Amino acid sequence: MTKSLRFIPIFLLLILVNPQALFANFDFNTNCLNAYRSIFELKLGNAKAYISTEKKQHPNNSIIPLLENYVDYFTLVTSGSKTEFDKLKGNKSGRLDKISDDDKNSPYYLYAQAEINLQWALIRSRFGEYFNSAMEIRKANSMLQENSKKFPGFLLNNKGIGLINTVLGNLPDGALKSTLATFGIKGNMEKGLAMLDKLADGLPKSTYEPFYEEVVFYYAYVLTDVAHSPSAYAKTMRFTDRIADTSLLKSYLQSYVCIKTAHNDEAISILAKRPEGGVYQPFPYLDYLEGIAHLNKLDLSASSYFNKFLQQNKGVNYIKDANLHIAWVALLKGDKSGYSNFVSKAINSGYTYNEKDKQALNEASAPAPPVDLLKARLLYDGGYLTKAVQLLDDKKSADYNTDKDKTDFNYRMGRIYDDLGKDDQALIFYQAAITQGKSLKYYFASNAALQMGKVYEKKGNKAKAKEAFNIAISMKNHEYENSIESQAKMGLRRVGS
Repeated sequence: MTKSLRFIPIFLLLILVNPQALFANFDFNTNCLNAYRSIFELKLGNAKAYISTEKKQHPNNSIIPLLENYVDYFTLVTSGSKTEFDKLKGNKSGRLDKISDDDKNSPYYLYAQAEINLQWALIRSRFGEYFNSAMEIRKANSMLQENSKKFPGFLLNNKGIGLINTVLGNLPDGALKSTLATFGIKGNMEKGLAMLDKLADGLPKSTYEPFYEEVVFYYAYVLTDVAHSPSAYAKTMRFTDRIADTSLLKSYLQSYVCIKTAHNDEAISILAKRPEGGVYQPFPYLDYLEGIAHLNKLDLSASSYFNKFLQQNKGVNYIKDANLHIAWVALLKGDKSGYSNFVSKAINSGYTYNEKDKQALNEASAPAPPVDLLKARLLYDGGYLTKAVQLLDDKKSADYNTDKDKTDFNYRMGRIYDDLGKDDQALIFYQAAITQGKSLKYYFASNAALQMGKVYEKKGNKAKAKEAFNIAISMKNHEYENSIESQAKMGLRRVGS
């Protein structure tokens, strides 16, 4: 929340000219603003100190339980710890009780309750508690809709409504979607993205400027991981630019979107310069990201970052995937014994709550990939397309022994040529990947069909695009099934199915 101190005199002025802006027990005063700003720099210890001061000075301020919930939320986002989750989730009901006894005429009354429910919904979904997550999304949505009717000028309503619309508008088939559907709750991704974009653009020029970083946090997430938007990199970097470099959250958002969008060298630079020190919340996931970025350029020192992550991590996610990446480093070094050792760890340690670990388990259980295919995959992920294509240029699928590797080769060549703008060559390889791998459990064939649909969409051939998207949807029981299916359904909506 850069420049948020500028907001304080504006806030006080607002109270003086508009007494209705002051609600006795929902007071976003200096202590609360400082706590909120600290939370979004991931200085959670500082935030707790400001909250403690506020409790002593204004114990009845019902912004306090909302801020305490933010601290719990980011504690769990950064740690990923199931143990901490089980310990902290009991705090929710007491906070809601305190707020529900307060001033019903404040715009923060329903907003704060909705925020607490929404934060727990997002966290629960990480740990597989889909029914409870659905119930909390339902409550949050209902409260925010009611609040937006009562206080149409209260812009913060649109943050939660935009996030809910975006996530639910692209929710894959599964427990969470089916539970919400029984209550008639559906999202509209385009509407949600538009709301978040308008907020991110407008908040710096409004009296709600201190909430800018939170909006950008959610907007960057949905652009990158939900909408898979082509503008995810450009918008995330633009909107995060005005956030202070003292914010560890800024380093996370920027490095994450850079890695996801093949701006690999930039990710390495951002992570190397991220703010450090005891004032910041431990965030081992950033070491994992640093390992990913270094390995994407075939820097074998990447294993040190993955090892650091595994040593410091208290969470349940990315354990299998980190071990698999260390196994790949061993494979690239020609260390077969080391590869076998870490593949065994990838199989036997960690959990499968998220898709990356599910895929890591599949890959660790399969035969070792050919080194040239592994190198090309890593280089492609880093955006080093020329180096990737040079590795495989003199190869053909018949050079590989298994259907998996033949499909992998065709898929990888399709992706490389696609990103190089050579559409016709990309389509040939995508079709070969679909033909070769449509009955395999790997994601290559299904994602090839998805990418083929996008190429035809770009060419303006809606019929072919629709056909390809439907092929992607028709393939079942493979890696990343939910994500690929969701993106294919988005494609169908775009081409007017």
